[in-house]
Amino acid sequence: MPAEHDLITTPVTAGLLRGALDVERTEHGLLPHRLPAWARAQNTDPQLAMAESQSSGIRLALRTRATVVELDTLRTKREYVGAPPRPDGLYDLLVDGRLTGQGSVTGGNTVTVDMTAGTAELRPGPVGTVRFTGLPDSLKTVEIWLPHNERTEVVALRTDAPVDPAPADGRRVWLHHGSSISHGSDAASPTSIWPALAASLAGVELTNLGLAGSALLDPFTARTLRDAPADLISVKIGINLVNADVMRLRAFTPAVHGFLDTIREGHPDTPLLVVSPILCPMHEDTPGPSVPDFSGIAAGRLRFAALGDPAERASGKLTLNVIRDELARIVRRRAADDPNLHYLDGRDLYGEADAAEFPLPDDLHPDAATHRRIGERFAELAFADGGAFGERGASDA
Repeated sequence: MPAEHDLITTPVTAGLLRGALDVERTEHGLLPHRLPAWARAQNTDPQLAMAESQSSGIRLALRTRATVVELDTLRTKREYVGAPPRPDGLYDLLVDGRLTGQGSVTGGNTVTVDMTAGTAELRPGPVGTVRFTGLPDSLKTVEIWLPHNERTEVVALRTDAPVDPAPADGRRVWLHHGSSISHGSDAASPTSIWPALAASLAGVELTNLGLAGSALLDPFTARTLRDAPADLISVKIGINLVNADVMRLRAFTPAVHGFLDTIREGHPDTPLLVVSPILCPMHEDTPGPSVPDFSGIAAGRLRFAALGDPAERASGKLTLNVIRDELARIVRRRAADDPNLHYLDGRDLYGEADAAEFPLPDDLHPDAATHRRIGERFAELAFADGGAFGERGASDA
């Protein structure tokens, strides 16, 4: 093998990436996206633009004998005025499916956000390098999972042995859409977000369309799900509709039907699981919007509060309980003609007993331990024999 100072540079192409639905050539390298260009062109929301460009679920997948792997990337990291620095995004290295290393890069761009003023300032920075050594000297599949909470432009890949794209291994592709909880907010690393954990336990390939703050039944998201390859599909609907306070029950019901109709245009018989919100006590019976509480931000504590009035439910304002009841009704009605459509109550993933054991640190997002609980539960419930994605799921609908 070449010496470490004489590493082989392999051009980074879309064929080395998994979990991305589009790639963009930038002046630095390859920027993976989780929404295609035509969908991005229809979006006007900076929050969604940020979320879809972050690399949740995206990884390089290589077949190689290399014992040394270096990856140059340009990250874009976010900081918040008045808050302690956020931890660097992590890269998870898997060898034949096992986590064997973690690292991060320095440098990169920084976006400083002033949440009180509603402003953001970009400070450019240099490319950084993450390096992994000591890999086994044998032919193997190497995956490098990119940080789930940072925008990552992949600049260069160097190894001490040739690499090829990892071949498809026949595993089913699971396409999932949800909110920041599915995106991985407050998870420890990219392979420990709950969808990645569930995919690993179930032995499926994940494409993650968890979009922080942006699971809002957007038609372009439905068309993206319609067009993306998938053997299994799940959509987790609810929390963003409440905390953004974007619609009432009159609009919600037809929007859900339209969202599901669009997915079915491209995947008429694919197992499709509708998941309602996990427990979030502040919004169970109180409508949104939810807003950040900055009083503890200097000490690194950001919390959220619900501003709605429970009495407004009578005029159609959405709460999590209202959404769960309506989603269950919609799926029950549609399943009479669609035996591959299923419903899962999110409180079966994280309910009252779980909240007593693992309370939501900011009253909205799960921590690392809770991501593990949710991932394990989802694997147990959805992928079990007779579950939505299990061997007899379709026939038992």
